Amino acid sequence: MKAMRWLALLVLAIFAAVVPATAAAPLVLAAASLQESLTEAAAAWARRGHAPPRLSFAASSALARQVMAGAPADLFVSADAEWMDALAAKRLIVPETRVNLLANRLVLVAPAARPLALAIRPGFPLARALGNGRLAMADPDAVPAGRYGQAALTRLGVWPSVSGRVARAENVRAAMALVERGAAPLGIVYATDARASRGVKVAGVFPAASHPPIIYPLARLTRATSPDAEGFRAFLVSPAGRAIFVRHGFTVPPAR
Repeated sequence: MKAMRWLALLVLAIFAAVVPATAAAPLVLAAASLQESLTEAAAAWARRGHAPPRLSFAASSALARQVMAGAPADLFVSADAEWMDALAAKRLIVPETRVNLLANRLVLVAPAARPLALAIRPGFPLARALGNGRLAMADPDAVPAGRYGQAALTRLGVWPSVSGRVARAENVRAAMALVERGAAPLGIVYATDARASRGVKVAGVFPAASHPPIIYPLARLTRATSPDAEGFRAFLVSPAGRAIFVRHGFTVPPAR
């Protein structure tokens, strides 16, 4: 009987130790292009003795719509300001926690097995470089990477020649996967995506002036329940946190 009582006390002690840690773990909704870097940042946070953050990656548009539909989450990292603005307009973020966390560049990629080089400038021969293939892009009608890509191609005067030949993907990583598999001869992704993949090579870098600045805003959501949410947010914007993203090819934008 005494042994059973001690066993019950041990189980309760273990439960008391584990449940608060699990409950404390913040849920972070983040743009698909942050997979490797944010995963590393979450691991670094956990090594400091915190519950490992739970990470959910998808297109910023899809994640923002989930928040609007009532999905419970603690932090949101968008790949552009518009979707964060949309949540702010509905009072779904805590305004004073919003910060421009990171910046990125836009690149044209080709399969690693069939690399090529293109000077990206006004009127460059993108349609000819595609041959009979299609241009892989995140959906320009919804996904930030696709919108940036369309803006750049429009500014450079080549969008009309390729707009009917776009393979639209649900997010930037899905677009890159089409190029990695050889299903598309070229694709438009972020520089950090290309850096994270062994299956693609950069064919050219889009001029920064050809599209709006690629900024990743971070904010705590008003429905946040994790007591660790603000701590993890503060870690991400700290020099130690941002250094992790810089190692993955991101840059730090000017203060908002």
